[in-house]
Amino acid sequence: MSREASPKIGVALGSGASRGLAHIGVMRALEEQGIQVSFVAGTSMGAFIGSVYAAGNLQRLAKDFLAFDWRSVASLLDPVFPRSGLIDGQKVASFLSDYTSRRSIEDLPVSFRAVATDMLTGAEVILDSGDVTEAVRASIAVPGLLTPVQLKNRILLDGGLVNPVPVSVVRAMGADIVIGVDVSIDVIESRLARIHETATARPPGAAAGRLHEVLQAMNNPAAMQLDAWLHRAPVPGIVQVLMSAIYVMQAKIAKANLERHPPDLLIRPSLGSIRFMDFDRAGEIIELGYQAARTAWAEK
Repeated sequence: MSREASPKIGVALGSGASRGLAHIGVMRALEEQGIQVSFVAGTSMGAFIGSVYAAGNLQRLAKDFLAFDWRSVASLLDPVFPRSGLIDGQKVASFLSDYTSRRSIEDLPVSFRAVATDMLTGAEVILDSGDVTEAVRASIAVPGLLTPVQLKNRILLDGGLVNPVPVSVVRAMGADIVIGVDVSIDVIESRLARIHETATARPPGAAAGRLHEVLQAMNNPAAMQLDAWLHRAPVPGIVQVLMSAIYVMQAKIAKANLERHPPDLLIRPSLGSIRFMDFDRAGEIIELGYQAARTAWAEK
């Protein structure tokens, strides 16, 4: 009599820039529980982490990220003339290729898929073959920030625009049990709080305040103009506006998709204080992911 086959487990790793480092902690916690993952699909940063996991190099990536500071982050940025994006993304791709051993998706030890968006049609594009670095580079192409990727006669953008937590993709890969990891659960509240904080009028500096007092004493009309300038509410910069819009949009899409395609286990690390480029906080983010996974597993 043959032994019943164990259910095949898949993991869907969601988008979220530096928040996606929480996936490292999640995968570590799952491994500690003895969970053998057969399928991984990721969107944006989830695709980045998922591809490295599928290549078997996640522990090395985690070690390197723990040493990250702002100098390390800056070294991965390659600004270009802002035609279709502010950053070219080739340095990020080169960084990733060191951990995936420049393999094709078909050759990865664990079955992997990356999710991107067709810029012209808005269709979800599931990348399941070819160069893994190129697939991930397409999946992380945040609109306006990283330049799009032309691949297979398509122009591709960040997959978070259509499927931020690709549970449906993992099920289609053949998983019997799907674990979803959503790192956008509290992003809307945190972004609103940050924008409100930014919009608060700034106190004037000592020198400017003294000048204002002198002008007032002289009944100089410029005093009124200077007062208005000193207490003006600062306007958020273009990157903050763009990232806030994308964060809010992806969080809402993720919520709707997870209701339509619920995973068997949903892990949602609380990452409200983590900003888009907080890669220098890797240790904190990874630990939050690890603890969230342990809690979710204990409560299942």
